[in-house]
Amino acid sequence: MGHPDPVHAAETAQRAAGVIAARRRGDLDGAEALLAAFPTETAKTLGFYLLADLALGLLQAQSGQSMDDLVREVSLHLARAVAQPPSPPPPAPGRPTGSPPGGR
Repeated sequence: MGHPDPVHAAETAQRAAGVIAARRRGDLDGAEALLAAFPTETAKTLGFYLLADLALGLLQAQSGQSMDDLVREVSLHLARAVAQPPSPPPPAPGRPTGSPPGGR
């Protein structure tokens, strides 16, 4: 990968983190809007690459594992996740679990 403009690179990584955060809190529309806000597929790829690189670096610093061992462990977790059916997203904030939309 080349050397992108640092400000642009940081913005794309922040947008990628926002996509993940929105999805995790159940805001699928927000996640879709953030995905659509990437100006190009290259920018989207760069953002998620930088976010993954940063996250792996943070995990490595916390765990003390070599990057090879850490990536191997992440790969095993990914393989298990793919083998399991997806879980539904969490309920939207302010709505108790099991409550239908509209509060009835």
